[in-house]
Amino acid sequence: MVSGAALCASVVSGVELFFHSLLPTDYWLFPTYYLPAQMDSTQTFQVFDRGPSPAARLVFFAVLSLLLMFVDARYRYLESTRSVLSVLVSPMQRLATLPGVLWQDASDFFVRQRTLLEENRALHRQHETDTAQLVQWQSLLLENQQLRNLTALQRRSQFTVQFAEITYAERDIFRRKVLIDKGSTNHIQAGQVVMDDKGIVGQITRVYPWLSEVTLITEKDHAVPVQVQRSGLRSVAFGAGDTSQLSLRYMPVSADILKGDVLVTSGIDGLYPPGMPVARVEKIERDAAYPFARIVCSPIGGVDKHRFLMILSAQPKLPERPEEEPAAARAKTRKTGGH
Repeated sequence: MVSGAALCASVVSGVELFFHSLLPTDYWLFPTYYLPAQMDSTQTFQVFDRGPSPAARLVFFAVLSLLLMFVDARYRYLESTRSVLSVLVSPMQRLATLPGVLWQDASDFFVRQRTLLEENRALHRQHETDTAQLVQWQSLLLENQQLRNLTALQRRSQFTVQFAEITYAERDIFRRKVLIDKGSTNHIQAGQVVMDDKGIVGQITRVYPWLSEVTLITEKDHAVPVQVQRSGLRSVAFGAGDTSQLSLRYMPVSADILKGDVLVTSGIDGLYPPGMPVARVEKIERDAAYPFARIVCSPIGGVDKHRFLMILSAQPKLPERPEEEPAAARAKTRKTGGH
């Protein structure tokens, strides 16, 4: 194996031969011959008045680089030197690449920010669309469930029924009436009862060829003969002009009625079929200073909630009620009877 000293000596010898080949031979024998003829004492002494040519320099450093690479690859003499230099140069390398890294990070940040904003806007639009569709689907589900309940009620009912849809609502806020899409062409008659899947909603009061007017049970002073389902106590429920309230008038303070009692139609007067749910008692105020209790009820049927209703067939007519005698005739009858 060639020693390191021998290798260095051979490298130095090669460099000397290289420079000998670049300069004339007599330069080394008579160096003063090449000095300038006149030179001031103040001028600096120069061994060479001109250096090697660029091509010579290129060849020299190329050969030197190849020799160093060969020595490093073959004998590993420069490995420790290379490690030390890499440690020393590493901070400078990082400092040199810092502007590029910062620029790339800033570009990535703004790109991600713009992408996130676009995705956020897209998600907001999708959320609004999904919300609208969800509300529509929920409405369809409720309508479907109501129609199912109406169909099931139709099967159990002893009356012939027709389904109708609300087409118009009364614009006057003090009137509780709606128009449905069934009229005289569908054999609808005034007085027929209208209900939903929960209970009584109203009664048909006017018929047109293709529409009918339904007066809701919450119409002010609209009367529905009812009875308490628990005790059988009869009364009359009156509309209060509010879609959420009915009232029982002229009920004695001692009447057998409790909060939560269910009121059903009594069937009296032949206006409504008996046993149909009407309202539920919500509030009772009894004051000994007044002869009648104040009773507030809420309708069981969805008088202002549903779009599809069910029309019951007309009730059989009751015999005509006898006319009452005038007061003068009654007094004369009593007087005659007294004699």
